[in-house]
Amino acid sequence: MMMVTSKVFSSLQFFTVFYLFTVAFASTEEATALLKWKATFKNQNNSFLASWTTSSNACKDWYGVVCLNGRVNTLNITNASVIGTLYAFPFSSLPFLENLDLSNNNISGTIPPEIGNLTNLVYLDLNTNQISGTIPPQIGSLAKLQIIRIFNNHLNGFIPEEIGYLRSLTKLSLGINFLSGSIPASLGNMTNLSFLFLYENQLSGFIPEEIGYLRSLTKLSLDINFLSGSIPASLGNLNNLSFLYLYNNQLSGSIPEEIGYLRSLTYLDLGENALNGSIPASLGNLNNLSRLDLYNNKLSGSIPEEIGYLRSLTYLDLGENALNGSIPASLGNLNNLSRLDLYNNKLSGSIPEEIGYLRSLTYLDLGENALNGSIPASLGNLNNLSRLDLYNNKLSGSIPEEISYLRSLTYLDLGENALNGSIPASLGNLNNLSRLDLYNNKLSGSIPEEIGYLRSLTKLSLGNNFLSGSIPASLGNLNNLFMLYLYNNQLSGSIPEEIGYLSSLTNLYLGNNSLNGLIPASFGNMRNLQALFLNDNNLIGEIPSFVCNLTSLELLYMPRNNLKGKVPQCLGNISDLLVLSMSSNSFSGELPSSISNLTSLKILDFGRNNLEGAIPQCFGNISSLQVFDMQNNKLSGTLPTNFSIGCSLISLNLHGNELEDEIPWSLDNCKKLQVLDLGDNQLNDTFPMWLGTLPELRVLRLTSNKLHGPIRSSGAEIMFPDLRIIDLSRNAFSQDLPTSLFEHLKGMRTVDKTMEVPSYERYYDDSVVVVTKGLELEIVRILSLYTVIDLSSNKFEGHIPSVLGDLIAIRVLNVSHNALQGYIPSSLGSLSRVESLDLSFNQLSGEIPQQLASLTFLEFLNLSHNYLQGCIPQGPQFRTFESNSYEGNDGLRGYPVSKGCGKDPVSETNYTVSALEDQESNSKFFNDFWKAALMGYGSGLCIGISIIYFLISTGNLRWLARIIEELEHKIIMQRRKKQRGQRNYRRRNNRF
Repeated sequence: MMMVTSKVFSSLQFFTVFYLFTVAFASTEEATALLKWKATFKNQNNSFLASWTTSSNACKDWYGVVCLNGRVNTLNITNASVIGTLYAFPFSSLPFLENLDLSNNNISGTIPPEIGNLTNLVYLDLNTNQISGTIPPQIGSLAKLQIIRIFNNHLNGFIPEEIGYLRSLTKLSLGINFLSGSIPASLGNMTNLSFLFLYENQLSGFIPEEIGYLRSLTKLSLDINFLSGSIPASLGNLNNLSFLYLYNNQLSGSIPEEIGYLRSLTYLDLGENALNGSIPASLGNLNNLSRLDLYNNKLSGSIPEEIGYLRSLTYLDLGENALNGSIPASLGNLNNLSRLDLYNNKLSGSIPEEIGYLRSLTYLDLGENALNGSIPASLGNLNNLSRLDLYNNKLSGSIPEEISYLRSLTYLDLGENALNGSIPASLGNLNNLSRLDLYNNKLSGSIPEEIGYLRSLTKLSLGNNFLSGSIPASLGNLNNLFMLYLYNNQLSGSIPEEIGYLSSLTNLYLGNNSLNGLIPASFGNMRNLQALFLNDNNLIGEIPSFVCNLTSLELLYMPRNNLKGKVPQCLGNISDLLVLSMSSNSFSGELPSSISNLTSLKILDFGRNNLEGAIPQCFGNISSLQVFDMQNNKLSGTLPTNFSIGCSLISLNLHGNELEDEIPWSLDNCKKLQVLDLGDNQLNDTFPMWLGTLPELRVLRLTSNKLHGPIRSSGAEIMFPDLRIIDLSRNAFSQDLPTSLFEHLKGMRTVDKTMEVPSYERYYDDSVVVVTKGLELEIVRILSLYTVIDLSSNKFEGHIPSVLGDLIAIRVLNVSHNALQGYIPSSLGSLSRVESLDLSFNQLSGEIPQQLASLTFLEFLNLSHNYLQGCIPQGPQFRTFESNSYEGNDGLRGYPVSKGCGKDPVSETNYTVSALEDQESNSKFFNDFWKAALMGYGSGLCIGISIIYFLISTGNLRWLARIIEELEHKIIMQRRKKQRGQRNYRRRNNRF
């Protein structure tokens, strides 16, 4: 017995030693392969893998390695800071590997096709690496694979069809890559799949109908792709689905009714698509739904009453659609709702009282709708509310006192409504409030002192109301305030010194009020200030020197005050300044050259002051400058001649100064120039035809200078392609009107209503003065409004070119006070939008073209003092013009110059048939009368008395009236011809 026991024991020892030998041998082969892979890492001193050595036991000692029966079963080195690739990974040497987790490392390169050798693989996790390339189709051969996680990499190309062969797969996560193409329909074969995450790729095409076959699916995330088409109704079969994320695609069509069958659904997000139609009432069946996102679609119709049945709902976002109708009162049943977003729709009616029952609500945004009525006092019950947005509606009435009960409120925006009354002082109780927006309402009264108690406030916006009184000094307590907007009210008094204590302030807007006094010296403390707007007030004094210490300042905007004195040299030290606007004040002295140091400056506006001296030549070097406005000062000397290549100027306005010499050729470098106004100076030059090469020039105003000579084309194919206003009036241009120039004005050949607004429009409005309808009119925002040609008061000769009729966008045409001859071209009848037409004081002859009667927009017409004759055309607009539009044209007949015109059937009706017969039967006597009257003074007098006696005795006094009219007409004609000859002589010889 002892011998048998000993033999058995020896046999067990043998098999144990043999087993350990074979196990050690197998692990050594796998360990060697893994060490070869480790040798390719770029960080060999990786502390996590320090245990991977030849002298240690791979199964027992190595980090992340787990063995089963002596073979590597699991390799999990997630977050091990590996920097390497998979090219040397031992796919063929790990046949028993079931779990591979290399996530959250820095593995790059592609996934080798040899991954198909891991035939026992169950779990594959490569997420959050730098892996690129395509997914190898060999993965489809890993029949035991249950989980694939390769999200957050750089994969591209298509999802292989072979992935659909993995019938055991339960989780597939390929999100946050660059995968493209369509979703394979074969994925519908993975009947055990519970998670399908393909979000944040570049997938396109339709959502396959077959996805609806995945009855085990609990989470489906296809969001942030380029998927199009409609949502398949088959998704309604996914009875176990709890998460459905399809947001941020290009899906269209209506929301399928079948989505309402998904009773397990807790999260539904279809936002940021192009879905249309109404919200299905069937969604009211989703009793477990806690989040419903349908924002940013094209949904219309009303909000279904049934949404109010979703008692589990905590988050409801229907914003940015076209929903209309009223807000259902049933939403007041959503006791668990913490966020309600209905902003940017077309909702109307009043805000339901029931919204105030949502005690769990922390976020309420009903902004950008058409809601009316008053703000319900019941909102004061929302004790947990932190954000209340009701901006941009039509709400009226006063701000409820109950709003001040919302002690958790951090954000309150009631702006852009029609709220009236005063600001409740009780708002000062909202200790947690960080933002208060009441701008653009009809609020009146003073700003409550209590607003200064809101120590957490970072933004206070009360602009564009009717607030009056002084600015409370208590606002100086708001130490955390970044933005203070009190613009466009009726505030008066001086600016409190305490405002300067707001050291955190970045934006201060006090413009468009009636503030007076000096700019407080304490403003020098606001070193973080970036925007200072004090425009349109009654501020006095000089620009304080401390302004130059505000080195963070980007926008300094003080036009239309009563500021005076010299412009400080130190302004050139505010290096970040983008806008410097001081127009319409009383500044004097010279413009400091230090301003040219402001290399970021975009707008420089000192127009309408009393500045004198020369413009520093260095100003031409400010390459960032877009607007340079020095109009209506007393500047002298020459224009800067060194506008450099890359010049950014869009608007240059030096109108109304005393500038001399020529227009500098360097302006040709300013290829972005749109407005050039050098009018009312003393420039002495010929017409700068070379400006025609500026592709964006829209306004050219050179009026009232000493420009001279003919206007000749340069021969270029494209000249002034976008010009809309050209004013060359009151110069000495001569010879023919520039036909070739008119032929190039493509911008005047079409009516453009979509003209791009310049980027600086918020801080500067382009304006010019044009003569229209007989009056000087300042046109603001001219670039998109007016089309003008004004060549008046020059020495132009010849005919009016018929090509002018092609410029159909013209609204003002003025060629008066020249020496133009010939007929008025009938093509001017094509100027369908012309409002003011002035051809007066020329030598035009012939008849007024009948085509002008069709100009239905014409409000002003001046054809006076020419040699026109014939009948005045009759039309709706011509009936509105008075006789002064035609005076000095002795050959014109018809309304309003005379009662009758042979070609005017309307005027002919003023004469009776008997009167016409009298005129015809007595025409011989009328001619004989003139013969008798010219026989001599004595005999003429006798005959005249006899004729008068005869006329009186017969009762036919109409003859006498016509004789007197004819005599008066002949005398007036002789006098006018004499006066006109004298006037033309003086015009040609003495004007310039």
